[in-house]
Amino acid sequence: MFRVLFLHRDFPGQFRHLAGALVADPRVEVRGLGERVETALPGLVPTLYGPVPTVAPETHPYLHRVADYVARGQAALVAALTLARGGYRPDLIIGHAGFGDTLYLKDLWPDVPVVGYFEFYYHGHGVDLGFDPEFPCSLDDVARVRTLNAVNLLALEAADLAVSPTRWQRDLHPMPFRERIQVLHDGVDTGLARPLAVAAFPLPGGRVLTPSDEVVTYVARDLEPYRGFHVFMRALPAILRRRPRAQVVVAGGDGVSYGVPPTEGGGWRGRMMAEVGGNLDLSRVHFLGPVDHGRFLDLMRLSSAHVYLTYPFVLSWSLLEAMACGALVVASATPPVMEVVEDGVNGLLVPFFESATLADRVVEGLERGAVLAPLRQMARRTVETRFDARTQAIPAWRQALLSRFGCPAGGN
Repeated sequence: MFRVLFLHRDFPGQFRHLAGALVADPRVEVRGLGERVETALPGLVPTLYGPVPTVAPETHPYLHRVADYVARGQAALVAALTLARGGYRPDLIIGHAGFGDTLYLKDLWPDVPVVGYFEFYYHGHGVDLGFDPEFPCSLDDVARVRTLNAVNLLALEAADLAVSPTRWQRDLHPMPFRERIQVLHDGVDTGLARPLAVAAFPLPGGRVLTPSDEVVTYVARDLEPYRGFHVFMRALPAILRRRPRAQVVVAGGDGVSYGVPPTEGGGWRGRMMAEVGGNLDLSRVHFLGPVDHGRFLDLMRLSSAHVYLTYPFVLSWSLLEAMACGALVVASATPPVMEVVEDGVNGLLVPFFESATLADRVVEGLERGAVLAPLRQMARRTVETRFDARTQAIPAWRQALLSRFGCPAGGN
């Protein structure tokens, strides 16, 4: 029996499909370790570590997140030590390296290979920080994000195999490490995320959307500049004016997942409503807040034009799932989006900062919906041929784990 231990702060995180495939393989024993459970996996109940100590207020500002990741790594180590004292020893460890979970497991099991998932390497210039001139960064910000890479570098040094989900994310890492990093995407369940007829989509307040409606959609974990919320909101007055039948549906929370909140306090939705709300027909703009996965997929199936904007940052699962559902994607021409979306082939691309151009392309998508139907088909085809969990991602992971570590990895 080959033993695999997965680690992720929000278990199973990016390992949902891989861990599920391994659980289904009778040759593999799978265990999980994390701080909390994000998604339940049949047949796998992870061990939870913690509580993770709160970082002391007097900690140097550059080290706040580093100290949190170190504490998380120590908590994971203590939980793993308890497993070891009970006689457990994995044959392979697979973990997300960015939150500190994998930092110290080589000290407990020096001979057990570690596969680290490296999602993002921070840069003071040329990536997300300083990308948006509306929110300039200081030298202090540059120094702070450089310090964040301490965890990445420690984890890279300890990893027997390093993995990143896209070429662009891999290439953010320093050259001495980049050559050791293999591009392996997490995978998308295109059997679940697929085009289906949606007869009705109820909205708060009693209105129901149907396939006869013109539906413009925008989705993010939180409504914030990192995912272009401010650019989207500035495009809305023109979209609503030029398309009097359009209904705009926005899904996402009012917190901050990336970046910082507005300097005046509150959330970015309030900030942008104060700026453009007076120019919007609010009877046609619907804020849903966070939505569950099933409701998100139905929204993508109903969407007439789906807007996805992002700084040069990690690629969202939502973009690939929207494409798998056959949505007409209007996306920012930023990496790593351009690694997936080709303008006029499987979606429409716009310069990130040009709200007027975004409005033009959304209106184009609504006006020429039938003509642009091949883009929807090609969007799904792109995800099927490059990112499908069953036929692409899991076989690629299987080959990597089998050839390097002898892991059966969920298939024959």
